[in-house]
Amino acid sequence: MTQFKFDDSNIKWQQLGDFEHFRVAILNIDENKKTIDALFKFDANKQIVLHRHMVLNKTFVVAGEHRLYLPNGELKEVRPVGSYKICPPDVEPHREGGGDNGAIVFFNIQGDDLLYEILDDDQNVLGTLTLNDAIALYDAAA
Repeated sequence: MTQFKFDDSNIKWQQLGDFEHFRVAILNIDENKKTIDALFKFDANKQIVLHRHMVLNKTFVVAGEHRLYLPNGELKEVRPVGSYKICPPDVEPHREGGGDNGAIVFFNIQGDDLLYEILDDDQNVLGTLTLNDAIALYDAAA
């Protein structure tokens, strides 16, 4: 079977605040259904900020290898290209990142207000990401 390489050169990647090691491209927001479709591009062998998913996330690894880490930085799970996961809200925080070649992951995020909590290393809440924050980021890219 033919191998394909995902070309993301036409995607308008955005930085989310001051957060490092990933970029996001919000593809669509359906405010009636409270659903966001987005691509996340994770840097190779780096971990993003500690966070907690407060709503349902469905993910599909488009390119590379999606890695999940425990709060202490220990590798928890590796999702190879083509992996699809349904991830309900989870009180257990984690970090994410890309494998040796980074990762591009499609996220379908379903929630009506609070999407993610951003945490420090002691798991104190530093901030949140809401549906309104995502809408503002989407509008800024237009």
